This record gives sequence, structure tokens and C-alpha cells, in this order.
Amino acid sequence: MRTPSLLLLAILLTVAPVSLQSAAHTTELLRPEKTTHLRFFLHDTLSGKDPSAVFVARGANREPKPDDPVPFSSLYATDDVLTEGPERHSKVVGNAQGLYISSGRRQLSLVLGMDFELTDGPFNGSAFVVYSRNPVAAHPGGRELAVVGGRGEFRMARGYALLRTHYLDNNTGDAIIEYNVTLLRH
Repeated sequence: MRTPSLLLLAILLTVAPVSLQSAAHTTELLRPEKTTHLRFFLHDTLSGKDPSAVFVARGANREPKPDDPVPFSSLYATDDVLTEGPERHSKVVGNAQGLYISSGRRQLSLVLGMDFELTDGPFNGSAFVVYSRNPVAAHPGGRELAVVGGRGEFRMARGYALLRTHYLDNNTGDAIIEYNVTLLRH
């Protein structure tokens, strides 16, 4: 008779931690979501002695044209500065590191995966991640990208970023992009 009791005890001890973890996770999910709005300017610089976006690779038979500094199939690694205002000398509020690839054959369109880390203010050290298509040429006045996660205060965040091109140099590819980000988080 002891064997069934020991077996039952073993099962309970195995299941109890899972139940406690599930209860903690459920409590986390039941907390009301907080909405956070962020606004900053991303400076993506391909030209000069110290670019923030660097060419990594390009598909075969694709050479840049004078009016197309980011031709189809070009892959760039980035470490872009985020500032409070559109001027480069504005207060630095973070940086964005990641990759983007030119995915538009006929118009400038990018697919980007970037980590946006804030280095100032109440969210210092926290970051959110954007992985989305950015149809630059199709919607120069504004476009929407998906926020797919984050870390720190933005752990498990979801939301969207509305982008507007503040400045774009078609010869160099240098750009200043205004980001208005809405994040939902627990």
C-alpha cells in the first residue's frame, strides 16, 4: 500500500512547482497593461569617416546607382544614435543596433530588425525590438512598423512605431527618421 502513496506524493511534488509557476505567470498577465509613448529621432548615416550604418553584403550583379545608395539586396549593420530632436547635437536618448536589408526591387523598401535601447530618462537601460518591413519610398510621409518585444521595463512589450522621414539624402543614403512609438507592457 505504501507504493501508491509514495507515487502520489512524487506526482504532487512534481506538479506543484509547475502550478506555482503557472499561477505567477497568470498573475503577471492579469495585471493591467501600461501604455508608453516615446518620440525620438534616429540618425542613420552611411557617408563620411564615421558612418553609423555600414554596408555588409550585396546580392550578385547589383551595383549602386548615383540616385540609389541602398540598392536591392544590400545588407547593412547599424549602430544609430537616437536624439530628442532632429538636430544631431540634440540630447542623445539612446541608440539602435541591428540590421536592415534593401528588399524593394523597384522602390526603396527595407526589412529591419533593430534593438532600440534607451540610455536616458526613466527607461534608461530598457529596450524594445522592431522587426518589420519599412516601405520608405511608398510612404515617405509616414509608415508603421511592428514592435515585437523588448527587455528591461519593456520585457514582453508589443506595439508599433510610426515613422516619418525628416531628412533623406538620395545621394548618400543619410537619413533622419522621426519615431513615434506606442508600447503596451505589463
